[in-house]
Amino acid sequence: MYKLSHLLNTFAGIELKNINLMASFGNAFSSSIGKKLIMGITGLFLILFLIVHCFINSLIFLNDGGLTFNIGAHFMATNWLIRGSEVILMAGLLLHIVQGLRLTFQNQASRPVKYAVNDGNANSKWYSRSMGLLGTLLLIFLIVHLSNFWVVSRFTGIPTTDSNGHEDLYAVMRETFQNVWIVVLYVLAMASLAYHLLHGFASAFQTLGWNHKKYSPLIKGFGVWYSIIIAILFAAMPIAVHTGLIK
Repeated sequence: MYKLSHLLNTFAGIELKNINLMASFGNAFSSSIGKKLIMGITGLFLILFLIVHCFINSLIFLNDGGLTFNIGAHFMATNWLIRGSEVILMAGLLLHIVQGLRLTFQNQASRPVKYAVNDGNANSKWYSRSMGLLGTLLLIFLIVHLSNFWVVSRFTGIPTTDSNGHEDLYAVMRETFQNVWIVVLYVLAMASLAYHLLHGFASAFQTLGWNHKKYSPLIKGFGVWYSIIIAILFAAMPIAVHTGLIK
């Protein structure tokens, strides 16, 4: 009887520890620090994705009628590793958006009454204080972008093929960017992306605790160049197609 009682108490203790561990884990990711940690991890993942995405899209600058670009797009659409990564990417993107909105609302709720004198530039850049707005603009752009290209290439299908027999996603791009308002939206969204990255790049490393007196300035400097180059390349694509610089 004693052994049975001892065994039950042992299992009860283990179960209680598991519950406490799960509660602590949940609290860690629901706290302000936990939310920022998720933003940092998902942000770095999206930064890496932008490098790959920008490289593939930049193949249109070869101006070969989109043949090389379509090869890259075909690889992205058929490679099982890439397709599997898309699931992780979408989950990370959604998590990044949700946590960003939660942090924005949380910051606004913690300061319901604005200061009588607010010199924000004394402590931070305006884009650092406007991540919620910049993120919302990017969300609107993302919905348009995914409906124009990702949904077409992954679900509805592309009706035309190029001379290599690949689906002609470049033809879809040319048709989409004939609309000047789409081009304007892309350019404005890329300006928002640049400012979003200017804050988010260095902030992600800082949030994860990857700070060093020697290397942090290098990370910050690289982040500035990364933000500018990525935004300019993405903005140049619809402009070049719309103006006929790329055939």
